Amino acid sequence: MSTSETPATAGTENTTRHVRLRVDIVLEIDGPAELTAAAEGRIDSDEFMPAEEREHARAAVREDPSEALAYLVEPFDLVRDLPGVELVQAAWSSEEIEYDPDAMEWELDEEDGDEEDDERA
Repeated sequence: MSTSETPATAGTENTTRHVRLRVDIVLEIDGPAELTAAAEGRIDSDEFMPAEEREHARAAVREDPSEALAYLVEPFDLVRDLPGVELVQAAWSSEEIEYDPDAMEWELDEEDGDEEDDERA
């Protein structure tokens, strides 16, 4: 190890690490017409989408707001400006759900921090 390397950085210059970032977001759609219009605008401006696929996509976003979201959310936008990060692969989907903010399944792992605090005490 050279004098410029510390144990934390030794040997990391040429290694890469792959990290899977999982994000769950629950959105309330209070303007479905605006959402659909925005998605249709994105579809219309996609110069690489074939005409037959474009019509199918427009029909899908008119029928289902979750489809409109799928056309508008771009994972690359989340990491584009992060230093030292290159997006390797991304997949995403959206679906309409029944949402109950008081249900256990919607808690954002707040109990994990409480358990750590209990262990330190």
